[in-house]
Amino acid sequence: MSFLSLIFKNPFRNKSRALLSIIGIGIGIATIVALGAITDGLISSAEDTLHAGGSDFTVSSKEQDSSNMGSFGSASFNETWRDKIANESNIEWAAGVYVGNVVTKDDPFFIMIGLNKEHYNMVDLKIVEGHENTAENEIIIGKLASDTINKTTGDTIELDDKEYKISGVYETGNSNMDMGAITTLSTVQNLMDDEGNITSIYVKVNKDADVDEITENIDKKYGDNLTTIASLSDIEMVGEMVDMLNGASWAISLLAIIIGGIGIINTMLMSVFERIREIGVLKAVGWSSKRILIMIIGESVVITLTAGVIGSIVGFIGVEALTYFNLMPGVTPVYTVWTFLKAFIVALIVGIVGGIYPAIKATKLPPTEALRYE
Repeated sequence: MSFLSLIFKNPFRNKSRALLSIIGIGIGIATIVALGAITDGLISSAEDTLHAGGSDFTVSSKEQDSSNMGSFGSASFNETWRDKIANESNIEWAAGVYVGNVVTKDDPFFIMIGLNKEHYNMVDLKIVEGHENTAENEIIIGKLASDTINKTTGDTIELDDKEYKISGVYETGNSNMDMGAITTLSTVQNLMDDEGNITSIYVKVNKDADVDEITENIDKKYGDNLTTIASLSDIEMVGEMVDMLNGASWAISLLAIIIGGIGIINTMLMSVFERIREIGVLKAVGWSSKRILIMIIGESVVITLTAGVIGSIVGFIGVEALTYFNLMPGVTPVYTVWTFLKAFIVALIVGIVGGIYPAIKATKLPPTEALRYE
């Protein structure tokens, strides 16, 4: 039997022990994959909201202490600011938006989005069923929201003790917007009891215009009242949330290394003690300590990489199940190469770290003593 064959076969001699090790390490790997996909999904969703309709940046209020809060935690502000921003040089369009949460019978945090009708096309809104709202008591509902609350074209929905008719179902490709409903800006302002205000302005610049230069000019000119947001790094609240999730992911990774390392050390030590005579024979026929060291560490890595594969699959299935049963509304998980690469790096580290001590123990066995071992 070849050297590689031994490495791949030996870990599974005791199937129950190998299975327990794989399960223990796999749970940590599954958690890493799941949390990574959810975190990347949240980031992607926030980026989509930030650049809705292909906008280059968003303008919001600099105030943070208001009962009427915008999408990213800022206060609502007067809608006349939209005209001022739209009249700045190199601005192709500027759309004033009001995003608020209202309580419905089916959803206590139902998202209502207010837009002037001329700005509907600026947010890549596509009607997939029915038609756009044409009256004050009509709304169009996002496809995700329609599926969640089981309402569609022709149904009515109660918002703030008033019934609204759903005239159509739309899609934008933005999970946050598709989890809510859109109607006229004035209707949402009335629902939120915040007439004349908006929560943000989506801005698209002219082709070949310098976005950084334009945002810098707006910040200089209106910086006492407004702030421009071109990326998630500009949003302190979102940045802190992402940092928290990434920190949790790394903490779980470290925990998986520690717990998995202890488990694999125990597994490999038991394997070495059970094979003392075999190791003695290998030494007697000329195997070097280095070769035995590599064999034991290799067996450890085989177990942890197997756990990495199984854990990644379980993590993927778990996240997809949460999405399927709508337990993460508004969040579409994103799977990147780094998400899975990180899981396998953790599995590899656990295998190497967990295999070193048992491997050293194996190399220190005297051949004559090992051959006499029963």
